[in-house]
This record gives sequence, structure tokens and C-alpha cells, in this order.
Amino acid sequence: MNPIDQALERYQKEISRIERAAKLTAAHLQRRAARARINCEVIYRTKDIRSFVAKAHHKQYSDPWNQITDKAGVRVIVQHRGLLDPVLDLIRQTLTLVGEPEDDRDKVGSEDRLQYPRLHAQVIAWGDEADDDGNPYECEIQIRTEATDLWARMSHKLMYKSEAGEVPSTVRRSLYRLIALVELYDLEVERGVDALARYPDVLRSNRLLGEAEHLYRTFTDHPYRRDLSEEIVDVLIGAIRPDSDYLGRLAGFVEDRRNDLERTYRDYGPLSEHFLRRGRYILASQPESLIIFERLSSAKLLLQGIWIDQLPESMLNDMADAWGVSL
Repeated sequence: MNPIDQALERYQKEISRIERAAKLTAAHLQRRAARARINCEVIYRTKDIRSFVAKAHHKQYSDPWNQITDKAGVRVIVQHRGLLDPVLDLIRQTLTLVGEPEDDRDKVGSEDRLQYPRLHAQVIAWGDEADDDGNPYECEIQIRTEATDLWARMSHKLMYKSEAGEVPSTVRRSLYRLIALVELYDLEVERGVDALARYPDVLRSNRLLGEAEHLYRTFTDHPYRRDLSEEIVDVLIGAIRPDSDYLGRLAGFVEDRRNDLERTYRDYGPLSEHFLRRGRYILASQPESLIIFERLSSAKLLLQGIWIDQLPESMLNDMADAWGVSL
């Protein structure tokens, strides 16, 4: 049996373990990013079997099993380029690197190449999954901004595995223009975020929701309704003194009551029977639940007075029931 067929047979046999290694690595990074207050999306994948075979043939690998190092992959997508280095630092601190990261952001001589600047790190996958030889799986981690990720996925469809010279000139020209727009977009997003940070009063609700989201991600990565979060937090802000260090208080509450919160999310959260079958306790599947639980613990009457004039009372009653508090 030739090396490619051998590698393919082995890949098909081990792909479920490879997928779990990628999944565990993604979950680990999501948790650590949340604790580091880095807002990002983390997704994982295993290499498609057809892509595995195509790459082995295209690269003419003599040992495709060991030479194809992106069998397990994780992608970390951040809001703007100012968060790229913090994510890379997080990977260095919490995972074992295999060699040095591939960083093309400031690479001299690549300015006229039709590609996005690569920022990849090869790591030992998180967890205890191992191949048939007893070796831990490796995982390729790509770090991108939202704009760069959009450009990369779009251009990949237009020129998959093609050399730049094989792409029609009109397509190349369009892609070059889009690269410039991506760079401009990333710069303006970063500039906007930095500028808004100088106006804390304007951003009070956003900062509160951002902190709740980061803390919530240490419990679960289940998706939630952002529009509902914004509506609820705009009400909750009225139950918090504007001159207080509430963000620090909320973080301290989460650490002090972590066991209670884990139990509550298990019994009433996004994967609980209460939520999945009965359709109740919807706010226990939202990050603002942490603020509600904290206010129920320390300012119950204030919260109740603010709430009943603006939101359905049944929603607060559900949350009080989940937290074991009477209203």
C-alpha cells in the first residue's frame, strides 16, 4: 500500500479522536480567553477527508500522515487586530507550542502577494487524546480578525488551491482592493474601540454587558441572544450605583459563588430540562443572569422596583426561583 493510501486509512480510523482533540482545544481557549477578558469566537474542525487526500497528492508528501499537520484545526476570531497579540500570548502561556508561530504580519517582501497575513501556531492539542502510536495529537491554531476571516473565506472559494498567476486578472484586482479595505476596516475598528474607551459614562451599559459575557463564558460557550442581553442590561443598570466599582464586585461574586452558579446553570441553564423542554428560565441561558443573581443576593428590593416597571415580572420570578430567593 502506498503512503497516501496508508495515511488515508489511518486518518479515517482516527478521525473521531482527532475531532475530539480539536474540540477540547477550542473549548480550552474559549475558557481561557473569557478569563483573560478577550472577546473572541473560537471554532474547531477536522480536515475534510477529500482535502486530506488532495493535499497529500498536491504536496507530493512522502509521509503524509506526519507531514500534514493541520488534521485538527482551531480558529480564533477577534474583533480587531489589537487583540491578535493577546491571543497569541494566551496560546503561548496555556498550550505547548510545536515550533515558533508563523507570523507574516510584518514580513518584508510579501506586500504584493495575494493572501492575508498568516498568524498560525502549531500546538499540542489540549486533553489526553493520542494516536495509535501513543503520541498526542497536534492542532493548528489560526488567529484572525473578523474582517480578515471574511476575506480569507471568500477568497478561498474564488481561488482554492490556485497559484496567483492562474487566477483571472480581474479577480486578482478585486481581491487586492478587498485586502486594502480589510486593513482599513481593522484599523478603524481598533481606533473606534480605543476612542470609546475614553468615554466610560457613554459605555457603561456596554462595559457591564461585556464583563458579564466574559464571566458567563467561564461557565458555558452556549450561544445566547445578544439583542435580549442588551435590553435586559439597559434595565439592570438602573439597579446599580453609578459611582460603584460594580465590575469588580460582579467578578468577586462569580468567584465566591462559582459552585452555586455552576449548579444553577446545570439545573436551569441552556442544556437543562427546564429550558429545553419547558421553555422557561430563558434568562438563565443569558450572560446577564450573573448580574441578576448578584442583585438578587445583595439588592433584591431595588432590583424588583426597577424591574416591574419595565420588564415582565414572570421573568424575574423565574430567576429568583432558580437562585433560591423569594420575592
